[in-house]
Amino acid sequence: MKILTLNINSIRAHAESFIDILRAGEYDVILVQELKVETANFPYNIFDEYGYNVKVFGQKSWNGVAVFSKYSIEDTTIGLPNYPDINARFIECVIDGRVRIINVYMPNGDTIDSPKFPYKLEWMRAFTAHINQYINSPEQVIIGGDFNVALTDKDVWKPANYVGIAIAAPQAREIMQSWLDAGWTDVWRTMHPNDIDYTWYGYRGGDTIGKKQGLRLDYFLANPTAMKSIKSCEIDMAPRLAQKPTDHCGLMIKID
Repeated sequence: MKILTLNINSIRAHAESFIDILRAGEYDVILVQELKVETANFPYNIFDEYGYNVKVFGQKSWNGVAVFSKYSIEDTTIGLPNYPDINARFIECVIDGRVRIINVYMPNGDTIDSPKFPYKLEWMRAFTAHINQYINSPEQVIIGGDFNVALTDKDVWKPANYVGIAIAAPQAREIMQSWLDAGWTDVWRTMHPNDIDYTWYGYRGGDTIGKKQGLRLDYFLANPTAMKSIKSCEIDMAPRLAQKPTDHCGLMIKID
């Protein structure tokens, strides 16, 4: 099973490049973030012919997450449990009865002086409380999505530019590091311990890809049970290189 996570930065604006992914059929499961469309207005019809089941948690103009799967999608939870939130950031489900997937679009937080920053930290702490139950589960559990955290300076092309910015804030990094300390595995970093590579390249600044001016914001985390089945984890540059691209690359894992 091949699973892709991708921040699409508007499913309608980038429908053509997303359809290219569906048409290719390479991925069995696709986790999508930043839909920017309400659930009721999600354009299901334009994706119908490609053989994917779809679960959507949308929001007008902002946020939104979806799961596309060639397999069954069961036991679906919409919204982070035990955390009242007006924003569409979380879907959890079981794929094909054999792997539990958590798809997240975590808050950006802007700057550490922004009123949005405490919300980022609060959301991440609530997420911590939810995922703790799955660390030692016999069930395969995989978390994927746009975490809006560059975990270390190694994940930032120029750390000095991000001092005071929420995605590189020590408080956010500490929360995410606590997940790894508790037993979750950062799959890409574990499989690429010495690589410098990124999953986000901004539109501004000319050829940010060629100049390697990016951030690693997209992740797969796996509990120990799932980690035994994961064979590879690679960055898929194709979505960022499309004719009308999102600003994120895809991130792929392959599991038995």
